[in-house]
Amino acid sequence: MIVPQRELEALVGHAFPGGRYRIAHWENFLLTEATGAEPLPDGLAHPAHLFHAPIHGVGISIAELFELGRADSDASVTIDYYDWEYPQPLREEQEYDLSGGIVEHERRVLESGPTVDSLTFRIELRDPADLLAARSTIRWHFWRFAE
Repeated sequence: MIVPQRELEALVGHAFPGGRYRIAHWENFLLTEATGAEPLPDGLAHPAHLFHAPIHGVGISIAELFELGRADSDASVTIDYYDWEYPQPLREEQEYDLSGGIVEHERRVLESGPTVDSLTFRIELRDPADLLAARSTIRWHFWRFAE
């Protein structure tokens, strides 16, 4: 289903609820083990936490992101990229404040027929001193096929 472009453009500036997230030691241990990496020293958290922690911690779910983008189905959404920035290392048992929202929409009509709406989400993690610890920028494609 082709969603009116103005509806998706209106999402730019949409703020997520926000929240807090703490990477527990056990969670860091399991993720590190799953990646086949060695544990990092001094309570440092594995960088791959930026794959799931920002979305969970900002108070939104994958299903809600699909709903915001008006996904036709789970199979109609693909990931374009995740861009992770680490001004400082993430740490176990450190509580972070998270905020973010939708920062960009782009529509492309491909020669092959489908329309692609791309939404970019940006989420920041701040430490207790309100310093930027990490930023995750995520761009998803929502594929639209004429009915």
